[in-house]
Amino acid sequence: MNSSTSTNKKGKKIMKKRILILAALSLLTVVYASSKNEKTFNVDTQKSSLEWVGTKVTGDHNGTIQMQAGTVSLKDDRVVGGTFTLDMTSIVNLDMESEEWNQKLVGHLKSDDFFSVGSYPTATFKITKAKKRRFVKASEANYEIKGVLTIKGIAKDVTFPARIIRNDQGYEATGKIDLDRTRWDIRYGSGKFFDNLGDKMIHDLFTLKFSFQTEG
Repeated sequence: MNSSTSTNKKGKKIMKKRILILAALSLLTVVYASSKNEKTFNVDTQKSSLEWVGTKVTGDHNGTIQMQAGTVSLKDDRVVGGTFTLDMTSIVNLDMESEEWNQKLVGHLKSDDFFSVGSYPTATFKITKAKKRRFVKASEANYEIKGVLTIKGIAKDVTFPARIIRNDQGYEATGKIDLDRTRWDIRYGSGKFFDNLGDKMIHDLFTLKFSFQTEG
């Protein structure tokens, strides 16, 4: 091998290394710029609310659950992520005036027949994708939210519409989610698993209505 051939090979190797280094630097620059534009806001738990509504053959019940903590991530004023923790020990009922029956209902909801609060004191939701809807009216949901809801340690994918806007205090999110409780192994009084329930049957679907406000 003559000296000119050896020199050419060394030159090509050096050039390849330079190209790889430049490509790596470019990728790092893109990642840095992307993360720099992303901002995370804490949820103001005192200004946020979560209402539950459950129905049965003979009527319905409603109440609230407190949010323990939450964050929302935005990039270029668009939602890109978020995590939320619900305090399941805070479940209350709002429609039963009798204190005795009210406490019986709440105690039953916290029991292993429903949310097993003693073993699973919190529930969590993590946004995996937030798609902004186009051509929506001012009062309509402007996002389709996808994420993972974990109840009783069971993680399931959920999708629901939400309206997320910027206000004087930060960002506000409102909407509702209809959930099939049996996906999280909550079977008590379900017609899917028990026969001849009659008017004791509890519908599988329940609704969570939410209103969240960020701190900035």
